[in-house]
Amino acid sequence: MADLSRLAGKNFVIIGRAGMDFYPDPPGTRTEEATQFVSCLGGSSANIGVALTKLGAKADLVTCVSDDAIGRFALNELDKYGIGRAHVRSVGGEARNSLAVVETRIEDHQSVIYRNGAADFEMTEADVSAVDYPGYSALITTGTVFAAEPSRSAAFRAFDLAKQAGLPLIFDVDYRPYSWPSADIAADVYSRAGAMCDVIVGNDVEFGFMAGDYERGLDKARELVAEGAALAVYKMGEKGAITITPDGEIETGIYRTNALKPTGAGDSFMGGFVSGLADGLTVRDAVLQGSAAAAMVVARVGCAPAMPTRTELNQFLAENAA
Repeated sequence: MADLSRLAGKNFVIIGRAGMDFYPDPPGTRTEEATQFVSCLGGSSANIGVALTKLGAKADLVTCVSDDAIGRFALNELDKYGIGRAHVRSVGGEARNSLAVVETRIEDHQSVIYRNGAADFEMTEADVSAVDYPGYSALITTGTVFAAEPSRSAAFRAFDLAKQAGLPLIFDVDYRPYSWPSADIAADVYSRAGAMCDVIVGNDVEFGFMAGDYERGLDKARELVAEGAALAVYKMGEKGAITITPDGEIETGIYRTNALKPTGAGDSFMGGFVSGLADGLTVRDAVLQGSAAAAMVVARVGCAPAMPTRTELNQFLAENAA
């Protein structure tokens, strides 16, 4: 088990995609009725990076983007949010950046994600081997990076290199079925990745998927900690979360909010949670901070631009109870 006190350095290397999100405008508009859209940075790993930088941490991204206007949009957005991109490589040919068309509405919500020939799956072992892991506080990734080759092998190589450098490995399960060739392959790869990590975050469905039985998700989270992980956060939607540690289990609730959309909660939770651990909060308070960040983002337009600043998050925590 890696030493989580290293998180106090607040300098994170994040592996995974950066893309573009389109939102029909004004909020509440159905995609098929839209005549205008607003754009912003998207992609789970990039969003986590934004969440962390807005809360005072440093974050560098390791990924590939397409060598075209959409890829350059993503690069410009990373610059805008202060996310390091020395390890972001542009790839040509038929590779394309991820594009998500996401409605700002709860009722009959539609998210349409384009992932054909995804540029981020072109990340190689050479890309991750170029990273100076000892200079970071932790490695963070989401499950998306494991869905295809050569990204899958590259991500596992990054895990090996980070572990050799003593970095905690933080894994957001983030299972997206459309990215995988089969559920069996996904379950096997996720279990392998989870077994290497120190902090695993996922919802009840994702842990159940890893277990091969949706009724055994909590057992899977407990198993990962019993086998060496420092903690696992088992999220249950409106029922809150159960966080498993070697010292016991912690139950927490959620913050009520007037949600505009269902998306962005997981990325904002991860940013708030990891930032809380880095700031020395107790595990319970770090989970609650993540939950508060999630509640704030679903009540705002967009994901990256909706991530709260430290001042906004502290004010929300002071004014609301979970």
